[in-house]
Amino acid sequence: MKLNEKRVAIVTGSSSGIGFQTAITLARNGYSTYASMRNIEKSKIITEIAKKESLPLQVIMIDVNDDVNVKNAIDKIVKDVKRIDVLVNNAGYGQFGALEELSIEEIKAQFETNFFGVVRVTQAVLPIMRNQKGGGTIVNISSVGGQVGAPILSAYNSTKFALEGLSESISHELRPFGIRVIIIEPGFIKTNIMNSSVLAKKASGHKSPYYPYTQSIQGYFRSMMDNPESSNPEEVAKVILHAVTSENPQLRFTVGNDASAIIQAKRKMSELDFINLIRQQLLPESQ
Repeated sequence: MKLNEKRVAIVTGSSSGIGFQTAITLARNGYSTYASMRNIEKSKIITEIAKKESLPLQVIMIDVNDDVNVKNAIDKIVKDVKRIDVLVNNAGYGQFGALEELSIEEIKAQFETNFFGVVRVTQAVLPIMRNQKGGGTIVNISSVGGQVGAPILSAYNSTKFALEGLSESISHELRPFGIRVIIIEPGFIKTNIMNSSVLAKKASGHKSPYYPYTQSIQGYFRSMMDNPESSNPEEVAKVILHAVTSENPQLRFTVGNDASAIIQAKRKMSELDFINLIRQQLLPESQ
């Protein structure tokens, strides 16, 4: 499928969930969309939808952890369509485990994808956006976990807190070039993230001193994913579309009633009261 629309978007991690729905939504709204993923074998469904609806969408292989692959993929896109208007940094995964039981290698791997993957793709795209007419928009998919720390998620939370700081910082330095930065903070979204999440190797056994807490957190997350009131990936995609098409978007967009409620609580409550609230919700047996 030849891409010939004027506005061009790249979405990383498009094989499922938020990335999948965002790529489809952008393509349905006139963006020539490159739906990127590390494993092209997972592209069957999105390719079938694009073909059925005659969408300006093309699947491209991007491994956000690979410098050479990222550079070659961005070079190919620019050669094909001459510009990049929107980059949605969505690729990432979750990791459960208490800090004591996480190896340095496991923590580094978490940062390599969730944080340095964003840096790698963004650095490759910025020269194009900076030198083209109209600038561009960088959308970084963070999480409510980029504002609120949770037990047994120290590695994951750290990557999202880092991503928030990175995004806020570059929003200032890129503004003179007409490049906007947007942070998306979803709450519990009905995706397969639990299936793709990683459990620290030392955390899997009953002998782990943190085993009850790990089980409690994983159980809580599964129940929230199954909650009928939890948001769908389509809702996140709609917020992203609204953000990238707004003339003067805000920096942060929270998605989901649960995310909005917890962030508002953090702003309004005393620090001690908020910490106790988190512990009561996530680790009630520790009280």
